[in-house]
Amino acid sequence: MSNIESRQLFEKITSGVQLAVKRLIEQTKKEDGELVISRNGKVVRVKARDL
Repeated sequence: MSNIESRQLFEKITSGVQLAVKRLIEQTKKEDGELVISRNGKVVRVKARDL
């Protein structure tokens, strides 16, 4: 796999993960739910509408 192919694959994976996170946040907002994330190494619950 060439450097260009590796870069393209990396970009596709990154954009897919970003899309998945966006959809997760949107769905959780509709359900008025919370997401569990890490902030400064600590586990925190955040309302999706606050993101």
